[in-house]
Amino acid sequence: QVTLVESGGGLVQPGGSLRLSCVASESILSIYAIGWYRQSPGKQRELVASITSGSSTNYAASVKGRFTISRDNARNTVYLQMNSLKPEDTAVYYCKGEKLYGLARYDYWGQGTQVTVSS
Repeated sequence: QVTLVESGGGLVQPGGSLRLSCVASESILSIYAIGWYRQSPGKQRELVASITSGSSTNYAASVKGRFTISRDNARNTVYLQMNSLKPEDTAVYYCKGEKLYGLARYDYWGQGTQVTVSS
């Protein structure tokens, strides 16, 4: 069982920045991939960015060039640096960990953190 705790959300003006943190209850080196997802009212949850244990990254087209995902293995933490924020980035942001147990994969979700971009 992996517990993920997000933090860092809040209210920010358009063009501003926020950094989200996702802290895992165990070494993130044991987790195959950790991703940031977001969901706004009436929309499906979507992938924002992900990073593997080998530090390969993937970004949604809508955030490429503005958001950066990174990891600190010593702190068991994955970050999402969000710059040039837009009102359409407003959503609840969730952290998901994908852990492999042999051939099986289990997904673990955090509780989410609200990001609101508004003037």
